[in-house]
Amino acid sequence: MLKIYGPIISRTLRCLWTAEELGCDYERINIDLMKGEHARPPFSEINPLKKVPALVHDDLVLTESAAICTYLADLFPKKELIPEPRTPDRGRYDMWASFIISELEQPLWIVSKHTFALPEKLRVPDILPTAHKEFLRPAAVLAGALAHGPFLVGGRFTVADILAVHTLNWALKAGFELGHDVLEDYRKEHSSRPALRGLLEKI
Repeated sequence: MLKIYGPIISRTLRCLWTAEELGCDYERINIDLMKGEHARPPFSEINPLKKVPALVHDDLVLTESAAICTYLADLFPKKELIPEPRTPDRGRYDMWASFIISELEQPLWIVSKHTFALPEKLRVPDILPTAHKEFLRPAAVLAGALAHGPFLVGGRFTVADILAVHTLNWALKAGFELGHDVLEDYRKEHSSRPALRGLLEKI
C-alpha cells in the first residue's frame, strides 16, 4: 500500500493530485503541522528534516514532493502522466521539474519563511520585495514555454504541469503577481481538473 503523509494544503497536494490522476490506491496520513506532529515521532523518524510530504511504499521511504510525484507516475506508465525514461521528453520533464522546484518555487518559500514559518526573531521583512521581484524572471520563462500550448512536455498533461500549476496557485495565495495572461489561463485550465477539485473539496 502506498502511504502519503501530509496535510492537503501543503506541497503534499502535489503528490495527492498525482495519485488521484493515476487512479491508484493509497492511504493519506494527515500530519497536523499546527500541532507539531511533523516534529516528533512517528513522522520525524520518516523524515528527519521534519517536513511534509513523505511517501512510504513497502520498504521505500521518499521525501521531496517532485521526487514522490515522479516515482508515482513511473509506477503506472500506462497512465502516461510522465514521459518514458531515456527519451528527449523525459529530459525535458526532468528539466522542468527541477526548474519549478529550484527557480519558480524558491521566492515563494522565502516569503513563507519570512512571514510565518521561521520564528519571528529570525524573519527578515526587508527580503520580501526582493523575493517578489525574483519570482518574475522564472515566471516569464514559464510563460514563454506555454506560448504555444497548455502543456509543458510532450503535448499532454504530465506531472510537470501538476508541479507548475500547484506553484502558480501557491503564488497567487501568497500575493504574488503572475504577470502573464498565459500563466493565469494555464493555471485556471488545469486547476479545474476533477482530480484536483475532488481533493480541494475535502478540505
